Amino acid sequence: MSPSSVLPHQHDSASSADASQMPASAAFESVAQVFKQLSDPCRCRIFLLLCHSEECVINIAALMDMSSPAVAHHLRLLKVSGLVLTRREGKEVFYRAADTELAEALHHMIERVMHLSCACAKPVANRR
Repeated sequence: MSPSSVLPHQHDSASSADASQMPASAAFESVAQVFKQLSDPCRCRIFLLLCHSEECVINIAALMDMSSPAVAHHLRLLKVSGLVLTRREGKEVFYRAADTELAEALHHMIERVMHLSCACAKPVANRR
């Protein structure tokens, strides 16, 4: 819809939608991709675990009660999306949540939705 388009229903409301303020559909692709990564419950659990600790695939698999190949698959997707970082120590690879604003925001969003509270959580104003 172009900024000069007229909406099909004209209401007297001063809060009518303003198409000029809405980003183009393509701009939402990165947002959709991030949420797609966390749409899988296993990936969401793994991501939340890695927000609190750094672990290897074997330990993550044991904690999640999953096979190592299944965990490796989820970790690869989280790493490609930029939500997880790796560190190699000899032959062992350790995973942790990325130190980014996006990863931190998703961490806190998961905790708020699930009504969890972690030691690293910052107080949120107007929490209901």
